[in-house]
Parts: sequence; C-alpha cells; structure tokens
Amino acid sequence: MRILIVSDAAPPQVNGVVRTLTELITRLTKLGHMVRLIGPAEFRTVPMPTYPEIPLAVLPGRKLGAMIEEFKPEAVHIATEGPLGLAARRYCIAHSYPFTTAYHTRFPQYLKPRFGVPEAWTYAALRRFHAKSQRVMVSTESVERELKQHGFGNIVRLGRGVDTERFQPRAKDFLPFPRPIFVHVGRVALEKNLEDFLSLDLPGTKLVVGEGPARRQLEARFPEAKFVGFKENGELARYYSASDVFVLPSKTETFGLVLLEALASGLPVAAYPVSGPIDVIGSSGTGVLHENLRQAALNALAIDPALCRARALQFSWDESVAQFLDNIQAIDKAKAA
Repeated sequence: MRILIVSDAAPPQVNGVVRTLTELITRLTKLGHMVRLIGPAEFRTVPMPTYPEIPLAVLPGRKLGAMIEEFKPEAVHIATEGPLGLAARRYCIAHSYPFTTAYHTRFPQYLKPRFGVPEAWTYAALRRFHAKSQRVMVSTESVERELKQHGFGNIVRLGRGVDTERFQPRAKDFLPFPRPIFVHVGRVALEKNLEDFLSLDLPGTKLVVGEGPARRQLEARFPEAKFVGFKENGELARYYSASDVFVLPSKTETFGLVLLEALASGLPVAAYPVSGPIDVIGSSGTGVLHENLRQAALNALAIDPALCRARALQFSWDESVAQFLDNIQAIDKAKAA
C-alpha cells in the first residue's frame, strides 16, 4: 500500500510524535508498504513562537498538493494539527481524498496556562480540524473518553510499543551520583511541569535527561539537580537502567512513551494520577500515582524491577502497526466504495 503521512513534527525534531511515526514507518516499510513522510524540512519555515527550535512550514499548500499528487497515495494520514496538517486537510477535502488523523497533543491543556486561551476555544478548533477525518487515532482510553466528552467522533485506538531489546535492565554502576537516583527523561519545557519534580525534597539525586527551552532557567533555579542534556539510543538506555525511579510530573500527556522505556529498563514510575500514567501503569503495581509526587517517588523505590519489565513486555509496536493498518485500510475501502 502507498501510505502518505503528513506531520508538522518530523525528524530531526525529537519528541514522542516523531518517535512514534519513526517506529511505525520503519515497521510498515519492512512489511512491504511504501511510506512517504512529508515534514517541515521540505518547505520554507519560520521558528515557532516561544519554541524557536520547532520549525513551522510557511504557506505549504501548493507545494504540498503537488507532492500528494506525485506520490499518488492509497491512504493519507495527517498526524498533526499544524500548518502542514491544515494544508493537507484542505487539499484532501477539496480533492475528495479520504484521510485519517491523530490526536497526539493535549493543546487545550497546554494553551490555557501558557497563553490564557480558554480550553473550550481550543477544543472547538480541534473538533473542526478532525471532523472530516474518517478515523481519529488516539493512544489511550483516557484520551478517547476526553475527546468524546468534547464532541469528537470516529475515534479509534492506536497504541504504542517499546523496543525491549534497547531498553532493558542493566548494571547500575554507569552513574556515579548518590542514590537513590530519581530520573526524568523528556523535553525540558515549561509545559512538562518539571518544576514540580525538581522542587521535591528527595534523598539522593534528581537527574534530568533531555534538552529544551527551559533548561537554562531550571538549571539556575535548581543547581543541585543533574542536567545531562539530550541522549539517544544506547546511551539513553544506560541512563534509564542506571537510575532507580522514573518521575513524570507532566499532567498533559496523551500517553508518554518514556513511561514504557522506563518500565522496560526495570524502573518503577512515580507520577500524578492523570491521563497517560493511568493508562500505562493502571493497576499493574509498576508505579505509584498520587497527588503527592514526593510520596509517590519514595514509595516507588519498593517496587520490584522485574514487575516493571514484565509490564513493558505487554506493549508491542507490531500490534500498533496492525492497528494503524486496520484503521487506514478501512479508509481505503471507503474510498473504493
């Protein structure tokens, strides 16, 4: 099948959306599908306001339309609601191309505290964007329930997986810091709520792995924490496995791939009882979800790493790929009809 994916989040960006798409595309290609990813790098761009490291395509409509026609897709998937996503949506509607979309980012919860935009306004805009989609792919039951409460329809599931060969328990002598080591991995940005983690009174070491616009500010405010910057692949896996507890202070995740990477590495999770952690951890006993994040982090130290590893093994990228194909194949049949 010729599958076109349009995304405002694409390599060389580093985030959950990009990692999800990369895994899907790699596995779809191995199955014999021809996949074309269109991202901002193929257009003239400007920096995103307040996040200059994220490029936004400028007036991509005409060029994007030519790319779509040249590729002749059998299925079109629009992964994001940015300029490229909007342009792809307009083109598909104008030319009677059925398409699917995905809801990866909880923009209403991001925009309200940062810019004062009422959640109802953002939900209304997102609802309009996804209204023409044949399938709206979401990662968890919590997100599905949330969107249905705000009037979204045509919702289907697209789960996540984890590379359990790359992320696995290893010796902990890689890190020389005082123990226990409480680690957070992810983009260092204000919406990730890292201040809640860094301000906790915890024994041992607080470790932050990742880059982002808030790093310099947070390093200055919390000099006792260890900031080691962006790591990837095997080196990232060593930071996970050498730590003792993974702390996720974010309250706006739709899933949180880092949760699975931590569990696969034998790390118990401490987080707030919100969407993402609730869906990944659930009643598995592999983490502590509590409004008191400090208590959650301390209590998580007692969790058996083997239990965490076993939980991660229940999540499969192959299953995610199968779900994706089921969703877009339904669209292809609708087009043929």
